[in-house]
Amino acid sequence: MLSINPENPQPRLIRQVVEMLHQGAVICYPTDTGYGIGCDIFNQKAVKRIYQIKQRPKDKPFSFMCADLKDLSQYCHVSNTAYRLMKKKLPGAYTFILPTLKIVPKILVTKQKTVGIRVPDNEICRSLINELGNPILTTSAATVDEDRLLSELYEIQERLGNQLDVIIDGGQIYPAPSTVVSLLDDEIEIIRQGMGDTGDFF
Repeated sequence: MLSINPENPQPRLIRQVVEMLHQGAVICYPTDTGYGIGCDIFNQKAVKRIYQIKQRPKDKPFSFMCADLKDLSQYCHVSNTAYRLMKKKLPGAYTFILPTLKIVPKILVTKQKTVGIRVPDNEICRSLINELGNPILTTSAATVDEDRLLSELYEIQERLGNQLDVIIDGGQIYPAPSTVVSLLDDEIEIIRQGMGDTGDFF
């Protein structure tokens, strides 16, 4: 367990975690929608570990997180229409489905050649991604009842601790799913309504 300041993440601790990510670590870290499990998207062995931890079929790829909207065009096709919409909403509690580029590892791409991308509203998250220099895979760490939030990290440690390399304590977070929005062919489709507001999407 590593405590990092959620408002002013300590650079030394961020570098320490990123060194571990470079070596293939699987980490638990805070996001704006709860605690997540992740790794460097380009470390295939670490990605496979997360599939095993989550017992997730390979035909259901995980999403990944970028630090900034401007980084998205390195990993997926972003039309002008999609960019304008995302600029209003990011960083925030949204997962946007977009056509992928070849740089993205195949293990994270759907049969339809799409990816799910997030830009989280969380300083620790974005600091890790910036220091790493490329996206981090994201998936929820555990399902925890809202009235037991204070013990969330300890439950994660109890359930998954022996499968994780580090758990970052970034303070209390009220978990809720992100809103999933498909922007394929410039058509807005709400796949899942979550924390992110969609009232002004149409």
